[in-house]
Amino acid sequence: MRIGIVVNDVFAERFGYTTTQVAMVAARNGHEVWYIDVGDLVLRPDDHVYAHAVKVPQRAHRKRRAFLEEVWEVARRERDEIAVRGLDVLLPRNDPSLDVFARPWARSAAIDFGRLAVRDGVLVLNDPDGLALGLNKLYLEYFPESVRPRTLVTRDKSEIKDFIAAQGGHAVLKPLAGSGGRNVFLVRPHDTPNVNQMIEAVVRDGFCIAQQYLPDAIHGDTRLFLLNGRLFEYKGHIAAIHRQRRTGDADIRSNLTAGGIARPAEVTPAMRELAEAMRPRLQADGIFFAGLDIVGDKVMEVNVQSPGGLIGAEDFAGVNFSAALLEAIERKLAWRQKHPQVSNRELAALEG
Repeated sequence: MRIGIVVNDVFAERFGYTTTQVAMVAARNGHEVWYIDVGDLVLRPDDHVYAHAVKVPQRAHRKRRAFLEEVWEVARRERDEIAVRGLDVLLPRNDPSLDVFARPWARSAAIDFGRLAVRDGVLVLNDPDGLALGLNKLYLEYFPESVRPRTLVTRDKSEIKDFIAAQGGHAVLKPLAGSGGRNVFLVRPHDTPNVNQMIEAVVRDGFCIAQQYLPDAIHGDTRLFLLNGRLFEYKGHIAAIHRQRRTGDADIRSNLTAGGIARPAEVTPAMRELAEAMRPRLQADGIFFAGLDIVGDKVMEVNVQSPGGLIGAEDFAGVNFSAALLEAIERKLAWRQKHPQVSNRELAALEG
């Protein structure tokens, strides 16, 4: 396969990223892989998309550090111009939330150019229209009410306070557009003097999500990976990690980028039911690869842009989920050869 991977900035990629692992495994398995910074996409007057891209050396790397350092070395020396229509698959793996303030133009760029790539016959995963729906945390509201915590989205401070009071003084406040646990606050009954400051910190940058607090959050959350809308299962193992929150009773963030600790996850029957309830919508939206953040019997967030943590799942399960993901893409391309009329959105979440 010829694979293009869209990232925020190749020099901002890290050894522990899922993207790094997938790119390394793809190159090791003989695929042609290109890193594309989101700002290096181009639409030419011939109506086709091009990119100034970094070609990944096809070496049998086993260590992500050595792999990524070699990619950086190539990126420092040169970038090649490629026609995106010459790729078999385009994987938008940039995180739009990282560009909210410094580069707002970049947030939807991979989606917009991805749609043009679809027009040229490139398989884009996840489907660009599904990615557009998932640009912020409102995407969760498209799913059944039974899977989600009680939620208010507003910039009205009085309404947020009323919501907190209705929840008995407990709530979680977080920005609508954001990731990594930035400006996430747990409000408790004795926090009344600080509520105004918490709300100000969140609404300063846009809409605030006020969410029902789930007591089980004290134990962290489970990142459950889905492939084609179903549990990502390979060789009898389910791709999942438990993210333990940091110590300190006021800090409920369990994001790994916020200092959370990855642990093996126990996938409970309740989690299976949540995944099944999410499946129809994810498949309808062409979501090939997703991460559900689960606390107790509720989904707190659904990540369709660039789900991370797959390396931990591989380490705990002892299986190569990245290779399984690539095999699933190969099957989709083979299916398209026999059924060229199938749409990108249908193919993106097609099982098989």
